[in-house]
Amino acid sequence: MKMLPTVAIIGAGYGGAALAKELENDADVTLIDPRDSFVNVAGSLRALARPDWADNLFFPLDQILTRATLIRDKAVSVDPAGLTLSSGDRITADYVVLATGSTYPYPANPTSNATASALEDLRRTHKALDGAQRVLILGAGPVGLELAGETREIWPDKDITIIDPADELLPGFLPDVRRELHRQLDALGIKMMLGARLTAPPRTRPNELAIVTVHTTTSVEITVDIWFQAYGATISSDYLSDEKLTTRTARGEVPVTQRLNILGHDHVYAIGDITNLAEAKMAGYAGQHAAVVAENIKTQIAGGVPRATYEPLGYPMILLPLGTRAGVGQLPSPDGPTLAPTEMVSQYKGADLFTGRFAEQFGIEKHS
Repeated sequence: MKMLPTVAIIGAGYGGAALAKELENDADVTLIDPRDSFVNVAGSLRALARPDWADNLFFPLDQILTRATLIRDKAVSVDPAGLTLSSGDRITADYVVLATGSTYPYPANPTSNATASALEDLRRTHKALDGAQRVLILGAGPVGLELAGETREIWPDKDITIIDPADELLPGFLPDVRRELHRQLDALGIKMMLGARLTAPPRTRPNELAIVTVHTTTSVEITVDIWFQAYGATISSDYLSDEKLTTRTARGEVPVTQRLNILGHDHVYAIGDITNLAEAKMAGYAGQHAAVVAENIKTQIAGGVPRATYEPLGYPMILLPLGTRAGVGQLPSPDGPTLAPTEMVSQYKGADLFTGRFAEQFGIEKHS
């Protein structure tokens, strides 16, 4: 029997899981990730607010993969011929794909590698949030805003305040998008304090029910019952620090070609947040990267020259739900970026946070 070419994919996030599923019938695929499930982190904040819904976050990797091999471990070094795991084991492969993405503070990204433990964490934090009347969110990016929206939908009477040092919401997006976002936040009774920082970190730990008073650089004193950190994404690329494969940027990204190869290596690819592409770090882009790399690797396996390329759009896109019924978006059109109607944001993302899309893609039944 003819041996299939080997593909090692590091990371089972949005790009890595999709790529493993796409290639497993064409190659001998090994997917490396310490988690037991693909985690649709776009739904993490709803899972916090609605623990009865939280199971929708997790898609067991042993059910997603029908032929590929899952290794629950981490890479500690990568070179052009393969990778070394934290266990000390060595994996060689004809093709290597870096898909480790980025990390983000809990609860936006569950920290446990085991689904059962991650669900328990979310239930515990839900209980703490349920017992709080005054909620503080540090960070007014998409994560902080979505957390506020999910909280407001379940608890209409809580006092919710968001603090961010930026002077405006969603910088770089259309003024119409920002105006509509402010209008909806005002309608939801979510208090915004832009252009402000805390003079010192809260004395209590995040995500826990504990009264704490904080002071802002704008001379405002706020007493809250719980606070959340909604900033601080970090590229997951420490395993490349030995530079056996490539040199990272100051942010920890790796340089890629238009075909998403690591510079200088036509059989090593990178997808998702780890790439140095001039675009936001978003799940939707990781999926698009995976499609390009899948086409190129299939072409190489067939003996052809890979020609699929990826070109960033040139302006940001977003679907930002504030619960199931509210939210704003910016989408492409023939004339450039345009404001997406709230109904479209709800229909395409807010209603189920892509649960249905991934259930169909991975062939796993979920409830909404």
